[in-house]
Amino acid sequence: MLAGMISFSVLDLSPIPEGGTAAESLRRTADLAQKVETWGYRRFWLAEHHNMTGIASAATSVVIGYVAGKTRTIRVGSGGIMLPNHSPLVIAEQFGTLASLYPDRIDLGLGRAPGTDPVTARALRRDPAASADRFPQDVLELQRYFRPAAPGQAIRAVPGEGLEVPIWLLGSSLFSAELAAALGLPFAFASHFAPTDLLAALEVYRTHFRPSPQLERPYAMPALNVMAADTEAEARRQFTSRQLATLNLRRGRPGPVPPPVDDLESQLTPEEKALLDHQLRYSAVGTPSAVGAAIRSFIEATRADELMITTHTFDHAARLRSFELVAGLRPGLAEGKNLAVPGSLRHS
Repeated sequence: MLAGMISFSVLDLSPIPEGGTAAESLRRTADLAQKVETWGYRRFWLAEHHNMTGIASAATSVVIGYVAGKTRTIRVGSGGIMLPNHSPLVIAEQFGTLASLYPDRIDLGLGRAPGTDPVTARALRRDPAASADRFPQDVLELQRYFRPAAPGQAIRAVPGEGLEVPIWLLGSSLFSAELAAALGLPFAFASHFAPTDLLAALEVYRTHFRPSPQLERPYAMPALNVMAADTEAEARRQFTSRQLATLNLRRGRPGPVPPPVDDLESQLTPEEKALLDHQLRYSAVGTPSAVGAAIRSFIEATRADELMITTHTFDHAARLRSFELVAGLRPGLAEGKNLAVPGSLRHS
């Protein structure tokens, strides 16, 4: 039995479907946030990606403000801000502004990847070679800007100083796990697309965690792809959009989110199937009972304190329906009900 009713949260990339526009996608993001707020989700996070014609959340701080203004109670934040793309002072000012406008509702998740390709990273005036070495210092600098200003402090974040903006570290490797542990910060792992080091990273994080003013004990939130539908066939069909988007990205041809197809398996080479089986390993796809069993297995394997769910689809109505169905699973998960015959997390 799971200990208590674990919180579910949402990671959104404002997906732009083929034939759609960024404006439409941003409005759908607000619609999704409003719906999941009523369904009891705890957080709604947006991800920073650049030069991606299928993702509308590049100006992440701006979109967070838009979503926070369209909702009332759900926490809204970044999953994440790619800190090496920005000055820590600018991020402190942006999130200080957001926290001033929406008190006790803003989260700041930080990552060290560029969120794009190397050419675009250079266009962002980012130095990829130095980013890994500089990232810990940038996090510390950012934390200082949120503290009350010291007498004579030369540089201050206004708004920002003295505000409690929870900082999370995001990652897909042991590096971020070690840093989150050393700084005593909550940790979110990108297992929805980078599954390899999930369990090892969580072990490192918990083993080496040092309490901090922000957090007394480790708090881990891994991410899971989820596509729930009223029938297994419909769930698998809708999930093909996520699979095709993953393949296009790996082929170096990212684009708008493709529409679902009826028979993806027959179109895949053995190498492509192996790639999808690995990269999307942590996915729960099917009817609510099957998805509930997969979610239970994932939470038990990771000992997650909170679950971050992402559903990257072509069809907005299908995305809404999936989050609605998953919201209904939480009471049964907490009570330890036998939701389904246990199955694999892997979509096969």
